[in-house]
Amino acid sequence: MATKKVTWTVILALLCMQVPAVAELGDLHGTLDLTYVSRFIWRGYDAYANNHSAFQPSIDLDLFGTGFGANVWMSRANGSGFENSEWLTYTLYYQNALFTDEIFATYYKIGWTYFSFPDNSRKDSAAQELFAMFQWPNLLPCGIVPSYGMFAYWPSKSGGANSGTAGWAHVFGLNKDISFPTIWGNQPEQVVSLGVHTVYNASVGPNPNADHDWSHAVFSISTEFDLGKGFTFVPGFNYQSSWDDSVNSSDEYWTSLSLRYAF
Repeated sequence: MATKKVTWTVILALLCMQVPAVAELGDLHGTLDLTYVSRFIWRGYDAYANNHSAFQPSIDLDLFGTGFGANVWMSRANGSGFENSEWLTYTLYYQNALFTDEIFATYYKIGWTYFSFPDNSRKDSAAQELFAMFQWPNLLPCGIVPSYGMFAYWPSKSGGANSGTAGWAHVFGLNKDISFPTIWGNQPEQVVSLGVHTVYNASVGPNPNADHDWSHAVFSISTEFDLGKGFTFVPGFNYQSSWDDSVNSSDEYWTSLSLRYAF
């Protein structure tokens, strides 16, 4: 019951933040994304057995320039035997910035996500999450951007098979963009994005007995190719160094290929 009160308190707070912006509504914008991943790794866990690849389409909507947004995301394994493993998530969020001209400039995004698994019992699988993510683009030299994300996760129904999976995850990151002469596409330069994120996992995920510990770090590299007419191709590579066997006993690596359309 307390968790529901917290959820509605956050949603109402987000709605109240909307009031000053109503008079300045802009256009509806968004991004359609079609992504292929060679493995689906979620919070350090291998989401599909035997390292199966997945197709992950999504749509993200910028709600009229108000700072509010909505996202619908899906994951489906490529191959037979995973008919009951489809993921479908719905996210509402608000994003904005503070002190934009100062060294402590802070970009933040706060929101709520509902996790559903359409082919499974809602009582045994559905979950919710509140999150807050922050970036400080002016804080460090050389274009290095530190970030922090906090995620509170809990089952939507009590007494189900996933009743022990409530917990917290804390994600600390560093990102750096490096520019090169353009390789191909319509952009004036080629920007390669480098990132490293370390995760402290406190029971978030399919193992209710997971240790409360630093579970893993993910190293990533990606770039974008502007195809014109709103289309962008984004290839990426990720490597996970797994530190806690209760989350993942193996290091992981996977590629991602995304085709995005901005409107």
